[in-house]
Amino acid sequence: MIFLGTCAWNFEDWKDVFYPDGMASNQQLPYYAQYLRAVEIDSTFYHIPRADVVAGWASRTPDDFVFTAKMPRQITHDARLRNCRRELDAFLNSLRPLGEKLGAVLIQFSPGFNPEHDEIALREFLGWLPADKIPFAMEFRNPDWHQPRLVRLLADHGVTWTWNDLSSTDHQNEAPFEFLPQTGDFLYVRLMGDLETKFRPDGERQFRYGSLLWSRETGMESWANRLAKHRDDTRHIYVMVNNHYEGFSPLTCQRLGRLLGIEIELPSLSKRVVEGGPKERDEQMDLFG
Repeated sequence: MIFLGTCAWNFEDWKDVFYPDGMASNQQLPYYAQYLRAVEIDSTFYHIPRADVVAGWASRTPDDFVFTAKMPRQITHDARLRNCRRELDAFLNSLRPLGEKLGAVLIQFSPGFNPEHDEIALREFLGWLPADKIPFAMEFRNPDWHQPRLVRLLADHGVTWTWNDLSSTDHQNEAPFEFLPQTGDFLYVRLMGDLETKFRPDGERQFRYGSLLWSRETGMESWANRLAKHRDDTRHIYVMVNNHYEGFSPLTCQRLGRLLGIEIELPSLSKRVVEGGPKERDEQMDLFG
């Protein structure tokens, strides 16, 4: 079963593009869930959520809706997996109200997290993860982790090696298939785009995300072919899309879904801008570029 979703659901740029103008923030998730079946919770990266907030997410979505949750940065980035078992337990306990709606927990590392300094901490941390209760996926941003012994390590613990696409638009035809090991019984794919181009040197964002800014036709065809081959040998496939991948992640979900034979309908108001021609895209680039 393939679940297509976006990296978070609450974006200012989506107002009057995906969400009706004036929609209250607490109405956005149930509205989103009418169109997409999954979402990656980004806010958990910044802090451990309260149980009542998590229960609210569960109650406002359909029974077959699926969440994935990013592990807090205080564990992955600040503590670098060291001396953080109490925080790990607190975070996992906070997700309990999701019940069967929790598809996986994403453990994302910074590029500075590397095996030379952090492999021992990683090995100890893997022993803390509850076995056979919560599916976990790890995303490495440092290629030094691309070692057979580390692939075996994740496989031994049943942790999925996250496949990510950080390719630039100049190389979008070269889908990153050079090192994509399969270590768990599910796949976790993140289509992120070139994160180094998201911001200006002064830290300001460069783009408004509400239309197709960078068409990655060949890249998505490659991903669709790859994923289709694994439909029968994996329990679930989660594909989470960043706005920066093509400019508007719900549209990317729809476009990739069509390649996989999955129909996704977007809100009618989206049709005014998401399929805009070159003139509209140039205007957005002029405004934010």
